Amino acid sequence: MQAALIQLNVSDTPARNLAGTVEMVRDAAAQGAAFVLTPEVTNCVSTSRDHQRSVLQHEDDDITLAALRDVAREAGIWLLIGSLGLKTRDADGRFANRSFLIDPQGQIKARYDKIHMFDVDIDAGESYRESAGYRPGDQAVVAQTPFAKIGMSICYDMRFPKLYQALADAGATILTMPAAFSPVTGAAHWHMLLRVRAIETGCFVLAPAQTGTHASDSHKTRDTYGHSLVVAPWGEVLLDAGTAPGIYPFTLDMARVQEARTRVPSLANRRDFKAP
Repeated sequence: MQAALIQLNVSDTPARNLAGTVEMVRDAAAQGAAFVLTPEVTNCVSTSRDHQRSVLQHEDDDITLAALRDVAREAGIWLLIGSLGLKTRDADGRFANRSFLIDPQGQIKARYDKIHMFDVDIDAGESYRESAGYRPGDQAVVAQTPFAKIGMSICYDMRFPKLYQALADAGATILTMPAAFSPVTGAAHWHMLLRVRAIETGCFVLAPAQTGTHASDSHKTRDTYGHSLVVAPWGEVLLDAGTAPGIYPFTLDMARVQEARTRVPSLANRRDFKAP
């Protein structure tokens, strides 16, 4: 089947971002993509929790989710909204970082809340405390589609292989890893992590990403790495989008999953063991 990754450079204002995102998804479908994927925080990249509180919405009210569901229905495509920053009704006021799989009728087929929070000090000038603003999920998700079972994840999750082993054990043959990755860790680890996750599970890895410097009228800007990737189950990089925003088509040949798993049946050969 034909598919496409959308590489975005969104600002910290969801309403400003929406028209361009909708146009790219619609254009990808017009080019023949039956499955389209957008990056993490498709609606808003922001460094300010106060600003997020002023612009993010609850799921039922979110303008990006509503518009992209309409596009999926109008175009008759499967759409992975890599994630949206959403308000919750949690007592501590934290947001959800939530991925959505939308079916060709525009219905929400699956939701996944990011499990692993990016709480790191990369260097003296770059640190993140995702858990200060977002609350972690606790449920792994595999979604059934006519073309594959999809194991859903988001960005920092990719550093935790047990999640992907569980998704593959549950039948996943595609792993989605939408991201807004740091340029520093991206240059060091992005390609390697995605290739390893594909090799160890025998799955396709589809990783649409944010890219570039993200505009803000009044707050510190943030940079992301780009390089949206498609990795085959044998570990080959089939698509590297570089750093330019845009639509990146590719062909998804699901027969390659069984080919890779037959050549090296590591899932079947895995054994339990006692910890040291």
